[in-house]
Amino acid sequence: MPKLAYSPGTRAPLKPVYWVGSSLKDLRACPDEVQDAVGYALLLAQEGGQHPAAKRMKGELQGLVEVVEDHTSGTYRAVYTAKLANMVYVLHVFQKKATRGIAAPRHERDLIRARSCLGAAHARGEVEGL
Repeated sequence: MPKLAYSPGTRAPLKPVYWVGSSLKDLRACPDEVQDAVGYALLLAQEGGQHPAAKRMKGELQGLVEVVEDHTSGTYRAVYTAKLANMVYVLHVFQKKATRGIAAPRHERDLIRARSCLGAAHARGEVEGL
């Protein structure tokens, strides 16, 4: 049987979380209930799991994970990836304001894509600060 880096009665080490751009500031501007839900989803991602409200994004943002949280003031979304260098990168947190469809607006998708590239560069050691 392989040796574990931790004992079965304890938790595995958590992956570090990196906040890209204004994502932490944006999360702090959300209602407390949304902050709690996103925080719990990120904890599960740090442990290697996935929150029930988290889903893999499709299309051009394939491979990223989106947490959707409904609140009386609107629908909030957080987008992260846990696939880069064994770290969790929180790419964007925003309130969905579009009235048509469930897709994120184009300007939000463009920002997520740009921050994903920045996170990948950070994971490769090409960028120091986020």
